[in-house]
Amino acid sequence: MLLQNRLLAWRDRLMKMLTLPSGDLLRDRVYHRLWTSILISSLGGQITMLALPLTAAVLLNATPTQMGLLTSMEIVPFVLFSLPGGVWLDRVRKLPVYVAGETLLAVTVATVPLAAWLGWLSMGWLYAVGFVLGCVYTVAGSAAQIVLTQVVPRERLVEAHAKNALASSGAEVAGPGVAGLLIKLLGAPMALAADALLVLVSALILRGIKVEEQLAAKCSGADFWRDLKAGVSFVRQQRLLVSLACAVGGWQLFHNGAQVVQILFATRVLGLSAQQVGLSYIGLGAGTVLASVFGHRLSHRIGPGPSLVLGFGVCGLGWLTLALAPANAMGIAAFAFMLFAFGIGAVLIFINFLSLRQAVTPAPLLGRMTSTMRWLILIPAGPGALIGGWLGEHVDLRAALLFSGCGALLLAFVAWRVPTIRGVRELPKVGTAHEPELIPSK
Repeated sequence: MLLQNRLLAWRDRLMKMLTLPSGDLLRDRVYHRLWTSILISSLGGQITMLALPLTAAVLLNATPTQMGLLTSMEIVPFVLFSLPGGVWLDRVRKLPVYVAGETLLAVTVATVPLAAWLGWLSMGWLYAVGFVLGCVYTVAGSAAQIVLTQVVPRERLVEAHAKNALASSGAEVAGPGVAGLLIKLLGAPMALAADALLVLVSALILRGIKVEEQLAAKCSGADFWRDLKAGVSFVRQQRLLVSLACAVGGWQLFHNGAQVVQILFATRVLGLSAQQVGLSYIGLGAGTVLASVFGHRLSHRIGPGPSLVLGFGVCGLGWLTLALAPANAMGIAAFAFMLFAFGIGAVLIFINFLSLRQAVTPAPLLGRMTSTMRWLILIPAGPGALIGGWLGEHVDLRAALLFSGCGALLLAFVAWRVPTIRGVRELPKVGTAHEPELIPSK
């Protein structure tokens, strides 16, 4: 009888844990559908994140410089198209753009296994794929961020971004293992076919979402350039947005410097196989799950600004640890720890960065603000990737990781000294970005 009562108590406790609170965002049918699409798309994205660089590094024997160029090709479209893309987005419905982007993403990724099967695959082909992916991320990625603001009230944006990060992190826990298994069984290029299928499913789910939005009137070419300047001017006039752009842009510099060499470091210095690399990436998923679950609470407790700065420091600690790790079992553990730390840091950065910039922006300017901010933060990403590739090829792979680790820790220190970031203890309201509620400087 005692055992039966305990089992019933455990069952009731488990059911209570699995039952969503009455006011939970996931009880909203529209947001739940959007969240499900993000989960499925993220699972496919995990395959691409591993399979694409592994195809270059293992199958095509890419040099560190070529890996840097591959990363840069995904960034170039942001520099070229972000600003005009933002003006255009303010004139069209965002959801169809989001759906079209997911569909194009699936088709583009599917060309890699097709080219490998036909014997056409080369670094040039991967550069072209990277450029198209960058174009999709530039326009459809901005549209996706705006769709969230049409579904979720502004005061719940941090919560929504945290739940989105939880969907992504759930995929990051399961995705690397699945990706590693697919890569082992099929090879890195053919594994990308699974990503294409998952992204198509995501696009089909998105088609069922209904949102309402008011569009700007169609204007002439002169009005187009006037509105582009208005979007840039809006960002320039907000001290909070300028500070965020500088800080997160600096983080992108160091992040891309590390990203272009970490797969090479794992395979060539630590001697890991493609499947072992995939299993190591479970550490990334664990870190993102942890930050997704507790990131919203942390932001509420210490403020969005301090949480973002903490993210810089955690990422830097991970890169620095790997740079100093020996090429043995400890080095493999350091690689998994680096991914774990990056998962925590990146989630802390972006759930607060996205929420802060959306909270202070009027709805008619969201497209232009989003594109302008993405343009600003990704301008340093290309040079970061090239610096990491150059250091990896002409010095050694550890030098690139050391550059990124030390740089991110220095960035955290500098950002903490900026009251405009450190002092933001709660989400500001629309139109209050000039003077956000700050804590006294010390």
